[in-house]
Amino acid sequence: MQQAANAVTPLQALLGDYPGHAGHDELLDADRQPRAHWQGLLDDIAALGADTLVARSEEAQNLLHENGVTFNPYEDDPGQLRSWQLDCVPWVISTEEWELLEAGLKQRSRLLEHLLDDLYGARRVIQEGLLPAELIFTHPGFLFSAADDPPQVDRPLLIFHGTDVIRDEQGGWQVVGDWTQSPAGVGYALENRITLARALPSIYRDAPIKRLAGFLQAQHRCLASLAKTQREQPNIVLLSPGPGSPGYFEHAWLANYMNFSLVEGDDLVVRDGQVSMRTLGGLTQVDVILRQINDPWCDPLELRPDSLLGVPGLMQAARCGNVHIANALGAGILEHPGLAAFLPDLCRALLGEELLLPCRETLWCGSADALARVESELDAWILRDVSRPGKVYRADQMGLDSLRDLRASLQHHPYLFTAQRQIAGSVTPGFNTQTRKLERQTTTLRFFSLVEPDDLLKPVVERNYRVMPGGLAWLGEAGAPLMKSRLVKDVWVLAPVPQPHISLLRQALGPIVVTRDGKDLPCRVAESLFWLGRYGERLDSRGRLLRESLARLLQDDRQESGSTLLPDLLRALEIPLDPEDLKVADVAGVPGRVSREYLVTRDRLLQMFADDLPDGLPALFGHFVRNSRAVRDHLGDDTWRAINSLRQQFNSISRTRGVVVGQRHLEAMVLDLAAFFGLCNETMPHHYGWRFLDIGRFIERTLGSLELLKLALLTAEEPGIPLWEVVLATTDNLTVYRRRYRSQLHPLAILDLLLFDETNPRSIGYMLKRLGQQIAKLPSPGSSPYRNTEQRLVIQATSTLHLVDIAVLADIEGSETAREALAQLLDQLIEPMSELSNAISHSHFSHVEAPRQLVSMHYSGQN
Repeated sequence: MQQAANAVTPLQALLGDYPGHAGHDELLDADRQPRAHWQGLLDDIAALGADTLVARSEEAQNLLHENGVTFNPYEDDPGQLRSWQLDCVPWVISTEEWELLEAGLKQRSRLLEHLLDDLYGARRVIQEGLLPAELIFTHPGFLFSAADDPPQVDRPLLIFHGTDVIRDEQGGWQVVGDWTQSPAGVGYALENRITLARALPSIYRDAPIKRLAGFLQAQHRCLASLAKTQREQPNIVLLSPGPGSPGYFEHAWLANYMNFSLVEGDDLVVRDGQVSMRTLGGLTQVDVILRQINDPWCDPLELRPDSLLGVPGLMQAARCGNVHIANALGAGILEHPGLAAFLPDLCRALLGEELLLPCRETLWCGSADALARVESELDAWILRDVSRPGKVYRADQMGLDSLRDLRASLQHHPYLFTAQRQIAGSVTPGFNTQTRKLERQTTTLRFFSLVEPDDLLKPVVERNYRVMPGGLAWLGEAGAPLMKSRLVKDVWVLAPVPQPHISLLRQALGPIVVTRDGKDLPCRVAESLFWLGRYGERLDSRGRLLRESLARLLQDDRQESGSTLLPDLLRALEIPLDPEDLKVADVAGVPGRVSREYLVTRDRLLQMFADDLPDGLPALFGHFVRNSRAVRDHLGDDTWRAINSLRQQFNSISRTRGVVVGQRHLEAMVLDLAAFFGLCNETMPHHYGWRFLDIGRFIERTLGSLELLKLALLTAEEPGIPLWEVVLATTDNLTVYRRRYRSQLHPLAILDLLLFDETNPRSIGYMLKRLGQQIAKLPSPGSSPYRNTEQRLVIQATSTLHLVDIAVLADIEGSETAREALAQLLDQLIEPMSELSNAISHSHFSHVEAPRQLVSMHYSGQN
């Protein structure tokens, strides 16, 4: 009985030494007992047990990895792959507490929109002394070019708003930041929710939590109603900085989820005050832009002239009212950290209400009293220089010289500095997979609010907001940046009863425009798909050839000079080899008298796995990933999982030092590439995007096969059966050859299989036929009835192949005439195929527009 009384319950084992924090605890009350709204989740988690929790955490991480969820801007570098960790224990907010928090978040969004409308209009808050002019006009977020627009044009509006909050040690909520230009995190929040629902299905299914998808439905309605033309099918695009952006995964995820076109600056053009998207079918009008680019970079004509991300003339188009941008250009001024010091008074003046959600204590150093206070207790404050966004000064972590410079800057330009009080946050539980127990964490939360779609066309004073019932939480010091964290949490807002599932897919209220041709595909996307096919095929052929080379290396005798086949294979792989390095000599410290030739050849081959080799496998894969990320919203989930499997291989491939290990990596790589292209064929609609992918792939395969045939049959130092066998194995035709000919290898049979047989997908004849079919179905850039350049190039190569006299090639081994004829044939095939890529780029990717006469010339007829 005594043993039973002393037995540790699953909940106690899970808690471990978690209790004991002196400040506010989200999980435990003052009596160190679980709070009521945590009890159900805590019991369910404890019932699963530590082993199951570890397994579910690993499953969640695998799901995130498969979906490519990451913040890492250098993801295309295989050596820098990172992804966040998702805690399987969410942050739980009770129904009653959410009502108070939601009211504060709604009020804050209304207040900021009133302030934004005033700052770009009457500026009453400055005239009445509620805000110092220096605070606003010295901040780079205030766009003078957006101020004082004609009254008939809408001023900048706050459509979508992100708010960072923390819970302090006393249990109160404090706002630590606002995001009003391009608030990030909604896509990540939904991905976290989906992942956690799959990792903990029973807990998620039974939990009475509010769903998130309804908020995305409202956002879609809101953006659609912004279209000035009020078309039934407005063209909404999501403007992203591109694959190099840290949040590109979210941009692609949202565009795909909400059925928007994902575009970059080069995809858009302004003509006659109207924004249009460059597509394969021509210019397509854009009605609404959901931007993920900060204000200064959006328009190089009126804002930063060095921007390569924006659209020239975008501000003028918005000023004319021909396109609506969410959030509108100019909203960045609301991210000024110094505004927090004035918001309580602004709330009373603009809304007639008391501020419900306080900000962390903030001082603007442009005030003499505030400056004196900050200088007297510098270590207690976090300082920000508004002229250097993102720059943070913490005196307690600075050296003497830096501290002296900071004090001098404060004295000379105090109006540029804002001071925020350092605060300690509350703790919330998180599951540690190493200790297998709950641990105390300090986190920051981000919530999102949106103008009610039905209120969008009302005056600013009548608009209301809705708040997404959940959000994104991340581990770190209170108020720490999201991008600095490696551990994130889902946020669960409890509901009185279980909530029904909500999908963004819904019944259309009216007729829908059905399209299948893919002419709305942006030219940039088509180009990325084309090069995705080329780099994927180049990676595949290079990997196959390297695999055969390593196999031949293992078959050689390490103590002898080795096979004469390897120098030709090194040439095929474009690996330079100094003849002086191949002199046979004993190598000190290497047992078994291994020849220097073997060691040098092995090292040269394994160098293909090195990150720093321009034509190595990691470099090729980097190009492949960059192009795949540029078309993330056009690839299916399973296709992306194949890419992530490849990334996992390349994350460790650069450390490959052994021949056998290298072979294993190559086998996995070839299979993953086959899966990728197979899934593209099976899941992508066979319109223009898929055709460009296919064309790029087969151009690369054609050129590679022709060069390989030329080496094996004409230019090799040691031609013959071993090299011919490698060619067949590299093209995956060895089994086909044996089944068909059942005899010794013969050059003419190899030529028939790899050059003329149009039923063999690896033959030149088949590839030319397929290229011709695909190119014939591409959109014609002009109205000419004649064949374009790329069609003529394919016809030229096809005719050369069809008109060859097979009898002339019959005796390649014994006849110099036959060898010259084959060389001429291969060169005549390589030349048009080499030109084909440039012709396609010029016709479809160059974005060349017809010239326009800007000035009309009138002649009076008089001298």
